[in-house]
Parts: sequence; structure tokens; C-alpha cells
Amino acid sequence: MTYRRRLSVVLVAAAIVVVSTGAVSPLAGAERGAVDLVLDGDSLTWDRMVEVLEADRVSVRLDLKARQKMADARGGALDALAGGQRVYGWNQALGPLKDQPLAEADRVEFQRRVLRSHAAGVGPALPDRVARLALVLRANTMARGTMGVRPEFVDRILALVQAGVTPRMPEIGSLGTGDLQPMAAAGLVLTGEPAPARFRGREAPAPEVLAEAGLPVEFTLAQGEALPLISGSSVLTARYVDAVVRAERLADTFDGAFALFLEATRAEQGAFDARTHEERRIPAEERAAATVRALVCGTGWMTDEGRKRLGEDHPRVQDAVSVRATPHITGAFRQRLADARGHVEREANASTSNPLVFPKPGGGHEFVMGGNWDAALLGHEIDSLNAQVADLGVLSQELSARLLADKWSYHLPANLAGGEVGLNSGLVQVQTVAVALVPEMQRLATPAGTLSRPAKFGQEDHNTMAMASVRALHDNLDRLDTVLAVQLLMAAQGIDLISEKMAGLPLGAGTRRIHDLVRRHVPRLDDDRYQTPDLEKTTDLVRGAEISREVRAATTPGENRCAA
Repeated sequence: MTYRRRLSVVLVAAAIVVVSTGAVSPLAGAERGAVDLVLDGDSLTWDRMVEVLEADRVSVRLDLKARQKMADARGGALDALAGGQRVYGWNQALGPLKDQPLAEADRVEFQRRVLRSHAAGVGPALPDRVARLALVLRANTMARGTMGVRPEFVDRILALVQAGVTPRMPEIGSLGTGDLQPMAAAGLVLTGEPAPARFRGREAPAPEVLAEAGLPVEFTLAQGEALPLISGSSVLTARYVDAVVRAERLADTFDGAFALFLEATRAEQGAFDARTHEERRIPAEERAAATVRALVCGTGWMTDEGRKRLGEDHPRVQDAVSVRATPHITGAFRQRLADARGHVEREANASTSNPLVFPKPGGGHEFVMGGNWDAALLGHEIDSLNAQVADLGVLSQELSARLLADKWSYHLPANLAGGEVGLNSGLVQVQTVAVALVPEMQRLATPAGTLSRPAKFGQEDHNTMAMASVRALHDNLDRLDTVLAVQLLMAAQGIDLISEKMAGLPLGAGTRRIHDLVRRHVPRLDDDRYQTPDLEKTTDLVRGAEISREVRAATTPGENRCAA
């Protein structure tokens, strides 16, 4: 009996056995933080990817139609090999050794050796939740039925996900020519080699972890299955999903910090008038301006009366560019994030490997060798987002700097010092932290995608360097956490220092919520005190996404009469 016919006969039985053993069965009930997925290679959405990233537990299984499609492709792949086609990674070696044929008796052992030789990555490991998402993404691409791997291989991947076992996957080594090093490390764990894996917060060699998780320790890759695991962009995509989620929350946090700044400086509201942004015809910019209006809705501070309270006896006319252009900058940032969602969804449901196997018009199957692992689009997209993250850091630092000086802040106490100014030095050194971080952000925003290096004797002579791009993006998001914390601390202090003079005038509805949240974590500064703990607490507040949630609540229609 041929492989294709034998596997087709037992497909449903195999699926039932897998579910009955609990390896990839759905979770019972509606456990909080649990996700239940069925993978078919074509319908994994952005929202579902974020759920996998953030869930406590993930239950996932392979769609039966996808299982059948994979079985057909596997049988067709073996038939093509039997017909004499020479195929990279199946009966031929890899890289510069691509012209070296593999004896039939060596082809299974070759899979093991591919994983061992390619698992050369170093540096920090992917966070467990990112590694888990990478495995789900890889399984979903395999479910498309174009890589020629067995459904049992996807079952094995999903069994680890279901059990909560995550391979330790070092970040450094991939050039954008697939996720070779990190996914090879995952492959060693999948096959039971003594590579490190994590389970229930503990790291140990894979055989020990797999046994503890109740999974079979050994799993043998069949001919041609190593390359489909490592030759793709699933790790890069998972890291990018994580970065976009972080960036979206930081965009919210910036909006909250900006609203505090506007109140502290009693800014003109004309820059956020819907009419001017409608004339620009950029929907994301219009929404950014609407967010500002919703946050400061009902403010008495950002009025002629509010400005008079601190001595402004003539119209301000207009504020600085950093204030007036903010909706344009944050709107562009939001548009980039929206575009990223679409790119990620396409990538997650695409055949990102080499080679691929397709049905031939006249019957049978054939392998086609190409470059579908290449991550050029994602790599350049990541570089572009990183540039905008750096620009948001520049903008935030410029705004916090304005709060220190009498003229630029419209008469806030110098240095935002509480008590006796002079005896107290205020927040000038807190602002200096942002000044120190911004040049680092600008340096890290250099596009790695323009820095290709040839490798492997010229066989891989152009590389997207996309993993370097996404690592730099996350490094900059780490820095932006602190830069925004500086702005939040300083703007909240500015509001507190003039609150007595503004008595009887309300803050905007959203602004009040953001200010109160900051003050629940860090008290106002009166006399000088040790500043590092305040800044660290505020940075933790940013990273914990509380500001983001507060901003979203304050700008939700129904919660706020000004929210559009």
C-alpha cells in the first residue's frame, strides 16, 4: 500500500486518537486565558495570533481537510522523488553542498543532522509566549499542504504547544534566510534531543521536560521534514506580532502622556479641530486628533480662562510644532501598525518554505524550488516601524523638555521643582534620562535591511537581516517605555504644581483618569527625593499596559461624550 493511500485510510482514526489522548484536544469549559484553535493554513487572523501570544493556555489541533491535503501532498512528494526528481533537502544536501546527492539509506538520518548543524544560535532566548506563537505559526503554514510533511509532524508540534512545552530558541544567528537557527533548536526539542526546553517555569533538557509533560520523548523526522521546519519566517513573524502589540499599547500611552502635557501647558485646542484634519484626508490622522479631543473633553485648563490663570494676557495664537503636528505623527504611526496587521496575516497563512510541492496539471506532483523563506517585506516593514518608534521617542523627549523652562512651558515652575525652587532641583535629571536614551534609539533605527551580507560561499549572497531588524525594534520599544514614563511623570507634576491656581477649572475627563492613575503609583514631588524609584515605577506602569487600558476606556464611544 502506498504512503498516500495508507495515510488517507487512517486519517480520521489518527485524529480521533490524538484527541482522545489529550495531546491536542480542546480545553474543557471556558477557562480564562485559554485559546482554542483549529489550524487550516488559511484562516489564522491577527486577533487569534494575539490571543495565542497572551493566553495562559493554548489548545490547538489540525483541521481534518488540511490533514487530508497534507497527506495528498506527502504522497505526491514521495512519488516525485521516486520518479527521479532531485530535490533540495530531500535527496540533495543543503547550502553550498546542494549538488551533493543523499543516499536513500541516509535521508532520514540527514534530517537529524540538519537540525544539529543548524542549531547554532546564541544570545537571549525568545520569550516562552513568542516561542509558542512561532510553533503555532509554523504548524499553520505546514497545514497548507505545500511542504510535503506528514500530518503527524504537525501533531507533534501542536502536542508541545498543548502541553505547555516551549523550546529554548536563541535569537541571534538568523539572517532572514529562514528562521534556521532558532527553529533548528526547536526541532531538537521536538525530536527529543537533549536541547533545553521549558515547562511550568523550569528549564531542563528536552527528554526530561517531555517526560514530565507526559509526551513521548522521541519523535523521528521523515525524509524532507527538517527543512520545512526551519526554512521560513515563523519566528520573525511571532516576534513582529509581539512588537506590534507592544507598539500599539505604547501609542495609547503616548496619547495619555500627551493629554497630560496639553493640560499642564494649557495648550490651544485648534490644532485638534476635526475640520483641519479632515482637510488633510488621512483617516488615521483624523482618528488621532479625535483621540486627543476625547481625552481633553471638558477641559477648563486649555481655554483662555485657563491660560489667564498663569498670566497670559494675550492670545497665544498657536503652539509649537511638536504640539500642532502630533496628530500627524501619531496618525502615521497608527497607520503603520494597521498595515502591519495585514502583512502579518498574509505571512501567517502563506507557504514560507523552500522547496514547495504542487499538483501538476496533468496529474501527479512536482517540487518547485524558490525563495519563499525570504522575509524582505516584513524586514523592511519592521525597519520602517522602528524608525517611527524612534521618532515617537524624539517627540516625547521634546515635549518633556518643554515642561522644564518658563518660556516653553508657559510659566510652570522652573525644572518642575516643588516647594522652594532652587533649594529643590525638581525633575531636570529625570528628563535627562530621556535625552540619554533618544540617541540610542536613533542609532538602533538604522535599517538592518540595507546591511545585507553574503554568506555560505555566495550561495546565499543577499540576506534581509530581518531578525536583526526585529531585535532592534524590541530594543527601541524597551527604551520608549522609559522615555514615555519620563513624559508621564513630568506632565503629571506640571499639573500638580499649578492645580491651586487652576482651582474651579476641570481637567479633561480622560486627562483626569490618566493623572489619577499615575498618582496611584507615584506621589507628586514636593521636596526633592530619590528619583530612580519613581521613574522605575512609572516605567513598570507603562509596561504593564495600565495607561493603555485607561486611554482606550476614556476614548470609547459611550464612555465619553466627546469620543467619536
